Amino acid sequence: MRLFFDEATGKRVGILCRVLAAARKVYRQVEPSELEKIGGTVHHGGIVAVVAQEPLREALPGDPAAWFRRGESVVVLDRIGNPHNLGAIARTAAYFGVPRLLLSGDPASAIPGDAAYRVAEGGMEFMDICTVRDIPAALRALAAAGFDVVGAATRGGSGTAPPKVGKPTPWALVLGNEERGLEPETTAACSRLATIGGSGHVESLNVSVAAAVLMHSLVLRWRPQAKASSH
Repeated sequence: MRLFFDEATGKRVGILCRVLAAARKVYRQVEPSELEKIGGTVHHGGIVAVVAQEPLREALPGDPAAWFRRGESVVVLDRIGNPHNLGAIARTAAYFGVPRLLLSGDPASAIPGDAAYRVAEGGMEFMDICTVRDIPAALRALAAAGFDVVGAATRGGSGTAPPKVGKPTPWALVLGNEERGLEPETTAACSRLATIGGSGHVESLNVSVAAAVLMHSLVLRWRPQAKASSH
């Protein structure tokens, strides 16, 4: 780990610098212009940490059943390529208490990095992020474990409200590539499709916005109903 900060922030991170010094880690005060170059953004808040990216773990065959038993829903990203969209979706998932993202192992898929972490605004720290080599196979495994596998479709799906049949189950929300959407094999592996109705003035929502709308609709199933008070 290496830490860089501007003069104003340096006055507030003395304790952190002493810890880094004891661990023989690099820290240095720099000019604002250099801090922008290191952080790759002007929105750095006066401090930038450079840390090694830990490799993502691959989901195991027994994971879906374990997640289902714990009642943990999942967001599945099939070739989402823009790291800003990845960060925005992670932030929304963390906000709604969805603990897990499954990412396609496709080389074109965005993975957590500096841009995604900046947009997530702390949301990444609450997420268990795994990769899967074969998205359709992973969706079939989730469905077999009992998940309601919901694919986000630009057209042809039902409304966003879940079917009111039986006891609510954990869900897996599947979001496709920003330009191509869900692949046919991915669509076929979903339990159902959900389409967000709009005015028709534009074809679709940004994928991160669609993710927020659909997650909100899905988490309503799990929200405890308020008990009527008696007087």
